[in-house]
Amino acid sequence: MLKNFLRYCVLPFVRKFWRRTAGTGITSYSQCGEDLIVKHVLGVLGISKVRYLDVGAHHPQYLSNSYLFYANGARGVCVEPDPALFQEFVVQRPDDVNLNCGVGAESGSAEFYVMSTSTLNTFSKEEAQRYQSYGTHQIVKTLKMELRTINDILEHYFSSCPHFVSLDVEGLDYVILNSMNFERFRPQVFCLETLSFTEDKSERKLTEIIDLMHNNGYMTYADTYINTIFVDKTAWEKRA
Repeated sequence: MLKNFLRYCVLPFVRKFWRRTAGTGITSYSQCGEDLIVKHVLGVLGISKVRYLDVGAHHPQYLSNSYLFYANGARGVCVEPDPALFQEFVVQRPDDVNLNCGVGAESGSAEFYVMSTSTLNTFSKEEAQRYQSYGTHQIVKTLKMELRTINDILEHYFSSCPHFVSLDVEGLDYVILNSMNFERFRPQVFCLETLSFTEDKSERKLTEIIDLMHNNGYMTYADTYINTIFVDKTAWEKRA
């Protein structure tokens, strides 16, 4: 089933995307070109001066869903709990608001698991131990880190709601989204990781995240298998 999905759903999209961008000098910094898809959607919605929130930002450029916008003059907030990775944002993204904390359902503090593969860093003990069980990745250390809610960050660092939210926090994405006040905060576009990470071919699509977004008035615009891009239905229906 997975092979068929990749063959008939993912590969045609990638080939079409490659034909449209090859030789054009267009650069994507995301894992699977998600930033270019988001850029297109925001353009269709008539948004040129983009504001973004990047939670679990990881690196200023590498595998970044927000750097393309930063490089084109947009500004936003990047949240990265790993102190070492955070310093790269201070240096390379000085015009963003950079927060060295985590995001959770409630404010407070929690153990942050720094993995030997930094893309797998997580506040979830269960996920960290599962990653380690494969024998490829190790828990390097744990750090006590501040947690803030996504609603608190949106309220304190944005005069108006960001247009785009990228969220990738390895295991707690649903918890954070479920705590978000969608009635008060309505970003036009989300890019969310909707595939579990495994090394034993048991990955699954995180349908609970997809259902949550649909139930809150967002439609699936695109799916790169690893990530899903959601667009506010009302904003899309009102597009010019």
